[in-house]
Amino acid sequence: MVIPLALGGAIALVPAPAGLTQNAWHYFALFVTIIAGIITEPMPPAALGLAGVIVAAALGLVRDTPSQGAQWALSGFANPTVWLIFAGYMFTLGYTETGLGRRIALHLVRLLGHRTLGLGYAVTLADLTLAPFTASATARSAGTIYPIVRHIPELYGSSPDAGTARRIGAYLLYTAMAASTITSSMFITALAPNTLAISIIEQATGERVSWLTWFKGFAPVGFTLLLLVPSVLYWIYPPEVRRSPEAPRWAAVELRQMGPMSSREITLLALVCGALTLWITATGYIDPALTAVFVVLLMVVLGVVSWSDVVGHAAAWNVLIWFGALVTLAGGLADTGFVRWTAQSLSPALAQLNLVEAVLVIVGAFFFLHYCFASITAHTSTLLPVFVGLAIAVPGLSPLTWALLLGYSLGLMSILTSYAAGQNVIYYGSGFIARREFWALGLMMGVLYFVIYLSIAVPWLTFLDL
Repeated sequence: MVIPLALGGAIALVPAPAGLTQNAWHYFALFVTIIAGIITEPMPPAALGLAGVIVAAALGLVRDTPSQGAQWALSGFANPTVWLIFAGYMFTLGYTETGLGRRIALHLVRLLGHRTLGLGYAVTLADLTLAPFTASATARSAGTIYPIVRHIPELYGSSPDAGTARRIGAYLLYTAMAASTITSSMFITALAPNTLAISIIEQATGERVSWLTWFKGFAPVGFTLLLLVPSVLYWIYPPEVRRSPEAPRWAAVELRQMGPMSSREITLLALVCGALTLWITATGYIDPALTAVFVVLLMVVLGVVSWSDVVGHAAAWNVLIWFGALVTLAGGLADTGFVRWTAQSLSPALAQLNLVEAVLVIVGAFFFLHYCFASITAHTSTLLPVFVGLAIAVPGLSPLTWALLLGYSLGLMSILTSYAAGQNVIYYGSGFIARREFWALGLMMGVLYFVIYLSIAVPWLTFLDL
């Protein structure tokens, strides 16, 4: 813990920059300490997150009174995404307890298991298929993709507990997560904050962006990344098992031995399909998180899992505490005014830049500032209005093009950290992807995304003349 404390202490001892309160500067120092602790992991991340929230509340860095501080400290646990993540772990438990996850995984192996790369493209295609109809990337991953993909490594003897995570599991799970970040940017309906972005863009530019316009503007970037990412990860984060021609034959034998689906499997499948249907068609009436928690309750009532299984799932409760605390801490940066100050501080420098430099600085700052956020929604509501206002004042691109360049990056920036979006927490919590690997891959893939995104999106949007 020496390095995180030294880093945070050094920042705290520096006087607050002009335009920023001392409280906000001290809060930033605390935030850096916690993030450095999460990277170096001298103690469990959940405990670090709780410690940061308690210290900030006790010192009055975000709220003035003790009661207000307590309300702020606990606010992250009321975040719907936190409970979606928790429900995702319960869905995974159901897939394990009933054998449905193993059955679906065996079918995937039987069809596509000759090569690991084929499985990588299979999970990518699965997410692409669901994305247009699922308004929550966390729900899509937690309720459908992750529980199924999580069972495939076990079929190949790949497990983090046995030290064989890199055999195949790490590659598949990271590929699944990376695919979700791309599809989240591809469709308005694939990520809840996209609809918020549309509203902000309309307010700033006076133009309403339709579903088709959004898709058409991002499609060349999206399809390029979806084609590249499984292969790129196969190269830079290679699985140890690359070919397994006997695996499909073995999977077919295992499926015959499993026999027909049991009543518990059928019940779970019906519940998951029901949840997916509500996520697709009823988000205007019932929040996806409430749907997920209700389905977990039905799993208990209908005997898919027991209540003791739910309360005894240590990993699920650990992640709930960790992410709940991180959501609170990241929100504190906005509450103290630090994020807005950072964005506004960039404004004078933009006047000295040409168009290419302005695109790199504005979109780059908006993209990589997500290291300070544990929620795409918080990032969108806090930074997008400020950055759209800064961008449309720069000549050379239409206001709508500037706004879309910023809006399209919301899903892509999820690749950066283990806490950048709800689904990331689930994949990181699986234990297959080591902490250092997650940070290194996040930076490499983030830079790759950013370069490909701007290289394609700027000329394409200019050609469309939006």
